Amino acid sequence: MFETIVALATAPMRSALAIIRLSGEDCFKVVSKFFSKNLIDIKTNGIHHGFILEKNEVIDEVILLTYVNPHSFTGEDSVEIISHGSPLIFNKIIELAISNGARMAERGEFSSRAYMHGKMDLIQAESINDLINAESEESKKLSMMALKGETSKLVLPLKKTLGDILSLIEVNVNYPEYTDIEIATNEKVITVCDDLISYINKLIKDGKKGRIIKDGLKVAIVGKPNVGKSSILNALLGEEKAIVTDIKGTTRDIVEGKFNLDGVIINLYDTAGIRESNDAIETKGIVKSEKMLNDADICIAVFDSTTFDNEDKKIQELTKNKKTIVVYNKFDLVENTNKHDGLLYISALNNNVEPLKDAIRRYIGLSKENYENPSIANTREIGLLENIKKSLEKAQLDAKNGVPVDLINVYIQDAYLKVLALTGEDHDYDIATEIFSRFCLGK
Repeated sequence: MFETIVALATAPMRSALAIIRLSGEDCFKVVSKFFSKNLIDIKTNGIHHGFILEKNEVIDEVILLTYVNPHSFTGEDSVEIISHGSPLIFNKIIELAISNGARMAERGEFSSRAYMHGKMDLIQAESINDLINAESEESKKLSMMALKGETSKLVLPLKKTLGDILSLIEVNVNYPEYTDIEIATNEKVITVCDDLISYINKLIKDGKKGRIIKDGLKVAIVGKPNVGKSSILNALLGEEKAIVTDIKGTTRDIVEGKFNLDGVIINLYDTAGIRESNDAIETKGIVKSEKMLNDADICIAVFDSTTFDNEDKKIQELTKNKKTIVVYNKFDLVENTNKHDGLLYISALNNNVEPLKDAIRRYIGLSKENYENPSIANTREIGLLENIKKSLEKAQLDAKNGVPVDLINVYIQDAYLKVLALTGEDHDYDIATEIFSRFCLGK
């Protein structure tokens, strides 16, 4: 039995309206105890006007939306109470629900129940959180495609092809008397694995691009003091976010900002100038800078177009194994004749940072298709695709080495189970619990 749960579905703040959500087998019975109308005999979805009551006292005038199972988000009987948005009122309604038999919902429990009742798969469930956290129209569009089930369809070719080869091997091994069916040969396994690995490679490639659209990128700006890192941050953001002075070591902590570049949220981190320093506070900032350098997706290594010294060499050494865009700032102070081909020159002081934006675009490398088509762009899902690929590569290698297909079948079965795990069809509720625990209350 799924006990009745309750939670606020809107933000916990003063507003014009609030929505309190309930779901569970006794949902209508619980609400009827503090609503002015009896909902127990409700047979169809509907809208009801009435009053929230505590004994004979009116708490609020509300609208109720009733959903009869299985025609609800969770697949259970559900009620949404639309009340006035005073915290005093919606907290009181939640208290009444709990005192009459409901309990407070846990994080993501409504979505979890929708998953358990087959109203959505795990890919769709994860997209709910992505949709809530989307910071760009492009990210929202990808999340909406996943919520509508379009992303889940990308899994179907994997599921069908692996199911077919598993069935064929099973029949060949256990029913050899059937002579009118295709033989599951090593060559067949090699061909199937080849096709699937190629398809998975494309899914992973597209997924990593989709993850950039969905999650954005961390970009650290590093360099020695006074090369113009803060000026670059301000120019990219289009605002005076960081303090800019001629004094070395002005930036002593990481200054953050973000901007939208063609639908991708670029999270910028202006770091303290990296150099040898006896100042304890500045040294702490430099340590933070080096850590940020390791955490970033891209590093913008900034050098002064007019000088190059040992401190610059240290920056080169720190960034040589990172994904780095090398930029030469303050080009407004040198003659154009001193410009070297292949190097990136900008003048942050004059807001001339378009060449740097173009360099970031080239690094991202997104196409029109990446924005318009669904992709398996979740970290968990991409990780599973990588593991499916590894299992298929093992099966393919064994097939090439002449291992009997009934032994190769172990790797193919493993790949198939991981495909089911993508959408949650393997009913791995431990993974599901971890996913839903990251949701907000009321979802």
